[in-house]
Amino acid sequence: MSMKSDDLVWKAKKFDELTTHELYEILRVRAEVFVKEQGINCVDPDGTDYSCIHIFAMREDKVYAYLRAYNACEDTIKVGRILAVPHGYGLGTELMKYAIGVIRDTTRCRKIIMDAQKQAVAFYEKLGFVITSDEYLEEGIWHMDMCLEL
Repeated sequence: MSMKSDDLVWKAKKFDELTTHELYEILRVRAEVFVKEQGINCVDPDGTDYSCIHIFAMREDKVYAYLRAYNACEDTIKVGRILAVPHGYGLGTELMKYAIGVIRDTTRCRKIIMDAQKQAVAFYEKLGFVITSDEYLEEGIWHMDMCLEL
C-alpha cells in the first residue's frame, strides 16, 4: 500500500464535533493497533475522549493517523492513543507535527506531556520531546514519561 500525505485530510475536532463515522473509525483503528496488534487488554473508550481534541488523518473514509489531546493541568496538554497505520510511511511524524501546531495555535499550554512506549522514545526525541521519568510498566508495555516545552 502506498501512502501519500497529499491524499490525507487532517482534522482536529472536539468530541461533540466528530461525526458518527469518524468516531467509529477512531475506535476501530485504536482497537486494531492497541488491542489486536499490541495485545493491550483494557477498555479503550475510558471516558477521557469526551474532553479531548481528537487529531487525525483520513483518506477514503478511513483513519490512518490519530492521537487525542486533553488538559492535564492549566498550562499542560497530555497526548495519548498515538498511532499511525500502516507503519513506516512517515505518518507518525506528520501526525505529531500537525498536532503540535494545533495545540500551539488553539490552546494556552506551555508544554505537552505523554506516556511514551519505550520503543518509540527515540522517535519522540527527534521531535523535541525529552524524557522526564524512569521506565515503568503500563498495560504490559514499558513506558517513559516525556515532555515538549512550547
